[in-house]
Amino acid sequence: MQPLNVIVAADSALLRAGLTHLLTDHGITVVAQAVDGAELKRKARAHRPDMAVVALKEPPVREDLPLLVLAHAPDPDVALDLLDDRPAGAGYLLEERIPDVGRFIGAVREVAAGGSVLDPAVVPEVLGRRTARDAFTAREREVLGLMAQGRSNRAIAQAAFLSERAVERHVTAIFDKLRLPPSSRTHRRVLAVRAHLQC
Repeated sequence: MQPLNVIVAADSALLRAGLTHLLTDHGITVVAQAVDGAELKRKARAHRPDMAVVALKEPPVREDLPLLVLAHAPDPDVALDLLDDRPAGAGYLLEERIPDVGRFIGAVREVAAGGSVLDPAVVPEVLGRRTARDAFTAREREVLGLMAQGRSNRAIAQAAFLSERAVERHVTAIFDKLRLPPSSRTHRRVLAVRAHLQC
């Protein structure tokens, strides 16, 4: 498995220690710890990690490295800020909803690899606040919500009881409605979620 260097930033010393122990147990190197955003910025410059796992009351979502934010409570504005100008390498999970260690470690590796992870509990709350959701059919909104969870077309098909071909049609319709042309430089799935949430 690819070596991975991480900074852990958390308000709580106990949480910093716990996250560090958990990551280390799964073969991930914790190169530094930080108690706030300013220290995270300094240590990121000094250690140049692959990503940061952040559990701060005020997470610095504008850092120039992949971030996985662990939140105490859902904050759609923070989730949106995290995705803003970040076509890849962003994650937002609620601490209490992380179902198991394996899924958490998977999310860490996904974000470090440039992927995106968004807690399912945040998606409906944010989507419900945006009038642009009216541009989509109910099925497209469902598919978009599953896309926001980082699911593949196959996983969406299983969750929504659709064929993969039907999912592909819905995804294409979403891209078309958001005017997101194919590009080798950006991840259209993440941009689709971000553009819809920011409307």
